Amino acid sequence: MSDTELMQAARDSKAWPFQEAMRLVKRYPEGKPGGEPVLFETGYGPSGLPHIGTFQEVLRTTLVRRAYEAIIGARPEDGKTRLVAFSDDMDGLRKVPDNIANKAVLEANLHKPLSRIPSPFGDEHESYAAHNNAMLREFLDRFGFDYEFVASSDRYNSGAFDEALRQVLRHNQDILDIMLPTLREERRQTYSPILPISPATARVLQVPVEVVDADAGLIRFTDEDGTVVEQSALGGQAKLQWKVDWAMRWYALGVDYEMYGKDLTDSGIQSGKIVKVLGGRKPEGLIYEMFLDEKGEKISKSKGNGLTIEEWLEYGSDDSLAFYIFPNPKSAKQLHAGVIPRAIDDYWQFRANLADQPLDKQLGNPVWHLARVNGGFQGAEAPGAGDTLPVTFGLLLNLIGVLGAEANREQVWSYLGNYVEDADPDAHPELDALVTNALAYNREFVAPSLVKRAPAANEAAGLRALDAALADAAPDTSAEDLQTIVYEIGKDEALSFDNLRDWFRALYETLLGSAQGPRMGSFISLYGIDNTRKLIAEALDRE
Repeated sequence: MSDTELMQAARDSKAWPFQEAMRLVKRYPEGKPGGEPVLFETGYGPSGLPHIGTFQEVLRTTLVRRAYEAIIGARPEDGKTRLVAFSDDMDGLRKVPDNIANKAVLEANLHKPLSRIPSPFGDEHESYAAHNNAMLREFLDRFGFDYEFVASSDRYNSGAFDEALRQVLRHNQDILDIMLPTLREERRQTYSPILPISPATARVLQVPVEVVDADAGLIRFTDEDGTVVEQSALGGQAKLQWKVDWAMRWYALGVDYEMYGKDLTDSGIQSGKIVKVLGGRKPEGLIYEMFLDEKGEKISKSKGNGLTIEEWLEYGSDDSLAFYIFPNPKSAKQLHAGVIPRAIDDYWQFRANLADQPLDKQLGNPVWHLARVNGGFQGAEAPGAGDTLPVTFGLLLNLIGVLGAEANREQVWSYLGNYVEDADPDAHPELDALVTNALAYNREFVAPSLVKRAPAANEAAGLRALDAALADAAPDTSAEDLQTIVYEIGKDEALSFDNLRDWFRALYETLLGSAQGPRMGSFISLYGIDNTRKLIAEALDRE
C-alpha cells in the first residue's frame, strides 16, 4: 500500500479520528501559514490527582493528531504537528479534595495558586501542583505519548504570557461585554477578567479591577484588608479568569485543536468569543461526553470516585484501557472494574481481525489507531495484527474462579498446558501478564461473591448425562468435540429446557458460580475432563 492510497482512504474514512482530522484539513487547505506545525492541546487542572478522564483526553487528541498526519502524508518525525499538555497550575485552590490525606496544608493555603502551595504529600516536590503535574507526566509517559508539558505558572512567572496579558487588558471592556450578560447579578458586581494576586496574602482575588495602563500592564484594585493597590498584572502577579485564561492560551500558543468535555460547553462558547476579540481564532475540536462511575455519576477528581489508571492496570492491560476509551467520544461510558474483562477480550478480537481486513475496514478498527499512538507504526498493518490470544480473559477468569481465591500463577499455567501449545510464560508474555491481571481481578471482584447454586431437577438430569458422556470421552478430546457433547445434551427434549440458553446458564451457575460463562467445550478442555466431572459431582451434592 502506498502513502497516496493511505492518504485517500484516510480522507474517506468514517472513523471519528479521521472525521475530526478533516476539520483541520479544511482549516488549513495549504498547511498552516508560515509552515508552523499544527498545534494540538489538552488541558489539565491539577487541583486533584490525575485520573482516567485526564488520560483519555490526551489519548483521544493523539488519535486525531495521528489521523491528521495520515491524511496529509506526514510522519511524526516530520514535525508537522505538536501536542501540548497544559497544566493550569496558576489557578487558585477553591476547595480541598476529598481524597487527600493531609488536608491541613491545603486548608491553610486556600485560594493561593496551586503552584505556590506546599506539597501535602511530604515529598520532594516544591508545590502541590508540582506533585500532581509529576503524576500526570508519569502516567502519560507510561503509555508512550509524544507531548510537550507546559505549566501555566512557568508561562505567567517567566513573562511568556505578558504580551497576551497586555492584549487582554487592552480589550478588558470588550471581554466584560461578553461575560457580564452570562453572569448572575451578584457575580457581576465583583467580576473581572483579571484576577490579581494579593501582595499581602498571596491569594488569588475575585475583586473588581481597574486597568490603569494596558501597555504597561498596570492595574488597580482593593486588597482584602481594604488597601488600594496599584501593581503590574504581568510576570505572575495576576492570572485570568478561567474562560478568559483559556482564550488567552489559545491566542498566545496558537492552538489549532482542543477537545473538551460536555460540562465545558458554555465555557467553550464564551472563550471562543473572547479569543476572537483578542485577535485569535477558536481551535477546532469536539465536545465529548463524560465518563460515569458504576452508579452513573460523573467522575470527579475531588471525590476520587473514578477508576484510576493504577486500578485498571492491576486488573487489565493498557491496550484494553485504550481500546475501551476509543469508541464514539460523544457517547457517555460507565467506567468501573466490571467493564474490564469484556474490554480485554474485545481488544484481542479486533486485533486478530485486523490483518485480514481491507484498508477501509482497517482504518475503522480501533487497533489500527492505537498502534500509531506513540508514532511507531506508519503502514497499513499494525504491529501484532493477526495475533490471537490462545485463551480469552473470560475463560481465564472462569478457570481461576473454580481454582479459588488462593490460586497462583504457576497453578494457572499448569492448567494452560492442557489447552495452549507451548504453554510457557516466556513463550506467551502477553498471556502471562493477563494471568496476573485475572488473578488480581478474581481476588477482588469474583471470589468474595462467588456462589454456586443447586441445580433444578431437569438441570441435575442434564449434569448426570454430561458426566456420563465425559466418562466415555478420551482425555485428549478436542474443545470442539466437547462443545458438541454439551450442545447435544442441551437439545435433549426429555430434559425440558425451553432453549439452549437455559442449559448453558445452568452450567455456568451450578458449576462456575457465574451468570455468564465461556464456551463450555473450551472450559472443559482447559480445566480437564476429570476435574470437570468433580465439579459436576459437587453440584449434584447440592441438589
